[in-house]
Amino acid sequence: MITEVCIGSVPCAYESFLGGAQRVELCDNLVEGGTTPSQGAIIECKKIKGLKTMVMIRPRGGDFLYSDVEFEIMKEDVKAARNLGADGVVFGILTKDGSMDIKRLKQLIDLAGEMEVTNHRAFDMCNDPFLALEQLIDLGVKRILTSGQHRNVWEGRFLIADLVKKAAGRIIIMPGAGVKEDNIIDLMAITNAPEYHVALTKKIPSQMEYRNEKAFMGSDAQPEFEHLRIDSERIRTFVNLVNQHQ
Repeated sequence: MITEVCIGSVPCAYESFLGGAQRVELCDNLVEGGTTPSQGAIIECKKIKGLKTMVMIRPRGGDFLYSDVEFEIMKEDVKAARNLGADGVVFGILTKDGSMDIKRLKQLIDLAGEMEVTNHRAFDMCNDPFLALEQLIDLGVKRILTSGQHRNVWEGRFLIADLVKKAAGRIIIMPGAGVKEDNIIDLMAITNAPEYHVALTKKIPSQMEYRNEKAFMGSDAQPEFEHLRIDSERIRTFVNLVNQHQ
């Protein structure tokens, strides 16, 4: 059973590896759900031997209806990830009516070549999950990351279970969004999913001594002098729980 960790930095990749995760989803800008990381981050992440790196391909936060320019950016980012040796790419595109954008998805899949392709939680915003499931299977997508079309996997657990049954091994259904140490055993029993997507973090205080508390580089809701980092101990606990109960 595979544990994939959602990360926003290369140090988080090292923590994930130390905790026993087999794969990471490398993103930037996690406060918006993840966008495409820098090429430098991909290069450094790939230096961690034994850890597979999936690269998020998402030009911005918000919805999954992209302009022509945004789609061109996505194509270039897929090619860059492939050239840098990424193990896979993660993307999703919808049409205005909430259907899978089959034409554009196929173009990105073709550009991905031998890389694995994960359709991310754009799936959770589509209008018909079972039709989308069959379409993504036909396209050759490797896996679907989903919270079961709810805010978190626990609320969506029964749809996830139905998707796993319907997929019948033709595509991997990977629950993500709120998968934690205290619910993984129940989720495994209910969904029978073969892979899980987690973000188990801890807070790291800044090492800055001088602090201007009056200015903010982003939203004032985001602490300037505190960072979220993947917690290798929590990952290790999670992986051990999965191994003991699979």
